[in-house]
Amino acid sequence: MPLFTIDEGSGIPIWVQIRNRLAFLIESGYYKPGEALPTVRYLAADLGVNYHTCNKAYTTLEYDGYIYSRQGKGSFVKEPPSGGTWNRPPTDAIMDECIRRCMELGMQPEEIGERFVALLETIHHDSE
Repeated sequence: MPLFTIDEGSGIPIWVQIRNRLAFLIESGYYKPGEALPTVRYLAADLGVNYHTCNKAYTTLEYDGYIYSRQGKGSFVKEPPSGGTWNRPPTDAIMDECIRRCMELGMQPEEIGERFVALLETIHHDSE
C-alpha cells in the first residue's frame, strides 16, 4: 500500500490531504521524532502535485507543532508535547486557512465569527 494517495474527487483540498496523512504518519510512529521527512520537492514530484501544495502542507504541520524546519537541511519530526500526543485536530488546518483568508480580505475577527455562525446555521438548516 502506498504511503500517500490523493483523492482529487473528495472535495478536500490536496494540501489538507497531504497534511493529514503526514500528521497520521507522525502520530502513528511511522516517522519518529528527529527523523527527516521527504523533501517538499521530492514529495511534490512523487505525488505529481504542485510544489506549493506540498509546501503549504509542511508549513501547516510546522505551525501545528508536528515538525520543524532547518534551512538547507529539511523538515524534521518534533518530539510530541509532554502529554505524548498532538492536540490540534486536522480540521483546524482548514478553519485556520479560511480565517486567514478572511482577514486578508479585511474582515475583523468579530465579523468572521458572525459569518461562521450564520453559515453554520444555514448549512444545518439545509441538511434537515
